[in-house]
Amino acid sequence: MPDKPGALHRAAEIVKSYSGNIIRIQYDRRIDPATVFFEVTATPESYSRMKEDLHAIGYLQASLPTLGFLKFSVYLPHEPGSLFELLTYITGAGANIAYIDFDDRRHDPGRVTISLNVEETAIVESLLDRLKSRYRLEIIEYDTTGEKLDDTVFYVRFAQAVRGLIGTAEDEFLLSLLQDVNHIVQELNSLGQDPREVFESILLTGRTLRDTTGDRFYADVQRISLADDVEVFCFQMPGGGNIFLLRAPGETVMIDTGYGIYHEDAVRMFRHYGLGDPGNILRIYITHADADHCGAGGLFEAKAYTHTGSLEIIRRANRAYGSRSESSILEEVYTTVINLFSHFTPPGDPEVFAAERLGMRSIFPVIARFTVHDLEFEVLESLGGHMHGQVYFFCPTHGSSSPPIR
Repeated sequence: MPDKPGALHRAAEIVKSYSGNIIRIQYDRRIDPATVFFEVTATPESYSRMKEDLHAIGYLQASLPTLGFLKFSVYLPHEPGSLFELLTYITGAGANIAYIDFDDRRHDPGRVTISLNVEETAIVESLLDRLKSRYRLEIIEYDTTGEKLDDTVFYVRFAQAVRGLIGTAEDEFLLSLLQDVNHIVQELNSLGQDPREVFESILLTGRTLRDTTGDRFYADVQRISLADDVEVFCFQMPGGGNIFLLRAPGETVMIDTGYGIYHEDAVRMFRHYGLGDPGNILRIYITHADADHCGAGGLFEAKAYTHTGSLEIIRRANRAYGSRSESSILEEVYTTVINLFSHFTPPGDPEVFAAERLGMRSIFPVIARFTVHDLEFEVLESLGGHMHGQVYFFCPTHGSSSPPIR
């Protein structure tokens, strides 16, 4: 929407004219002066006509332009109307000024520095050609990737950053994601936090995952003998989450899978340590539903086992499911974004542990048992600290002394 008086009122008037009910609205010109988010309930027919009217006046954002950033300096002649003429060229090109700086009293009088956000490369080239023919011109920065965009186009900038991290994404998907992102912005503002800082941290996580794959992948590894014929390998990944492989004669069992984005790297790592191909893994046991613990489960052929609560978290794409913060939009959207960056591919049809208790191990319910070679493990249901549906795998005969089961 245009950043001018009455624009918001005009949009609300269109919604009202078709009996739409605005249930949420959010606008913060400090973050993005041209973007307003509405959530409206209406009949399907009213909704369609509402969109038509908003589109007709240029308000409705139905696509995400690939914006570029241009910063340059021009030297104007010292005469009345020279700045007006320069701005006429820029306005005629359809470019949006994000920054302008001019002071005739400086040591370089006549120099004007301007930053532009522009949608099409052709517009930039045409504008620069016109300016070069008229003024002394210095290009300070020119970027077409969207990485250098001015912070005032927060939502487009974030969408382009996401697109760059995941390789590709349709506008429809990104626009839907931005609606959720804006909901987080609203929540963060109410908590007194800076949304830009929070989302920069989220993007940093995505960049870290992307930049620690392939030749830049690494892991800390521990190798421990549990019994004469059973050995456990612990692989600690760069972006978080451990993978445990228990190797025994005739079988290999996995506990947690790491992020999906690390799958190919993990397979190479297994081969390096003599663990063979992924087909050697017969079963996968999952402790909980975070992406760094189950996000590669669907990339293995092995049967997966997990708690019913973890299965629900995977299905609902909300890591807060089953907790007191289940309704928090912060948790839900964070889950969506991290799953997106980490190539979340959970087990497609895992088997869930039975709900009834088999006994107690101290304060923890025992809900299942499984064996690896001659070692028996108990599946202990957590008390809900980290995540709903989290379980622990405990071998009473190995490790430190354990309390008796009852």
